[in-house]
Amino acid sequence: MKPVQWGVLSTAKIGLQQVIPALAASPLCALAAIASRDGDRAARAAADLGFARHYDSYEALLDDPEVEAVYNPLPNHLHVPWSIKAAEKGKHVLCEKPLSLTVAEAEELLAARDRTGVVVAEAFMVRHHPQWHRVRDLVGQGVIGDLRAVQAAFSYHNTDAANIRNRMETGGGALYDIGVYPVVVARYLFGAEPRRVVALVERDPDFGTDRLSSAILDFDGGQAQFTCSTRLVPFQRVQVLGTAGRIEVEIPFNAPAGGATRLFLDPTGARDGSSVTEEWIDPCDQYTLQGEAFARAVRGAAPLAHPLEDAVANMRVVEALFASAATGTWREP
Repeated sequence: MKPVQWGVLSTAKIGLQQVIPALAASPLCALAAIASRDGDRAARAAADLGFARHYDSYEALLDDPEVEAVYNPLPNHLHVPWSIKAAEKGKHVLCEKPLSLTVAEAEELLAARDRTGVVVAEAFMVRHHPQWHRVRDLVGQGVIGDLRAVQAAFSYHNTDAANIRNRMETGGGALYDIGVYPVVVARYLFGAEPRRVVALVERDPDFGTDRLSSAILDFDGGQAQFTCSTRLVPFQRVQVLGTAGRIEVEIPFNAPAGGATRLFLDPTGARDGSSVTEEWIDPCDQYTLQGEAFARAVRGAAPLAHPLEDAVANMRVVEALFASAATGTWREP
C-alpha cells in the first residue's frame, strides 16, 4: 500500500512526543509537512522528526497539494474549525479527542465530512490497543459472566494557569481531557449507548474548569462509573465486573509505547486474591496502530472500525454529563 502523506497542524506536545514518532514508525505513513504559527518551531520540529516540509501557517499546510491527511492536535476549541477547513481542502482528517466541545459542533464536522467525501475520525488510540480488543473478547465469551459494571479512575495533577487544560476558553477541564476515555471505554464494552447519565462536578474557583468530576452511565443491563480529576495523584485503572468474575486493566489509557501491558483476570473473586491470574499483552504502539487504521481507510483498504458518528455519540454523553452537573438531575444523551 502506498504510504499516506501526513500533515500536522501545530507543534503540540502530544504530536511531537507521541503521535508523530508513531506515524513515522509505520510503512503506511509518511511525514510530509508540519505547520506552526511560530515558523522557528515548525522548522525545528521538521528537522527533529523528519518532515519533508514545514510552514509558518496552518493555511499554507492545507494548501500543500502533496498532503493527503491531516492530524489535528490543536487546542480543543479549534478541533472542529480547523478540521472543517482541512476537509474543505480535500484533506482526510484525524482529529485529536475530544472531537468537539458540543454536539452541535460535532455535527457540523459530520456534515462537512459528508459534503466533502473525505475520511474524518476522532483520535481515540485506546480502541486500537490489543489489550482492549482482548478485554472485549473476554467479555463477549462470558469469561466473567454477564457484564454488569465498568469502574474507572483517571487523574493527574496540574495547577499551571497557562496550561490549556486549565483554561475554559480553550475547552479545558477534566471531563474534556480525560473523562472522555472512561466514557468511550464503557460504550465500547457494553456495545451500546447509555440510557441516562448523572454527574457531579467540582470546578476550580480560579480557572472555572472542572477539576474533579464523577459520573454514572446507566446502560441496559449494567452501569459504568468513573472519577476523573486534574488535581489528584496521577493514576489510572479500569475494573470490568461481571456476575462471575472481573478483569482489571492495569494501564488502560496511557499504555507505554513499545511496552507490554497487563490484565488481571479474576474468575471467582477470592478475597485473598488467590484466584487472580495475569495475562500479558505483547508490546505495541497504540498510536501507530491508530495511524495505520486511518491510512487503510484513506486508501480504501478497510473501513474505519469507529466512524465519525461514534465520536458524535460520545460527545452526546459528555454534553449530557455537563448538563446533569449543572441541573443536578439525570439526563438523556
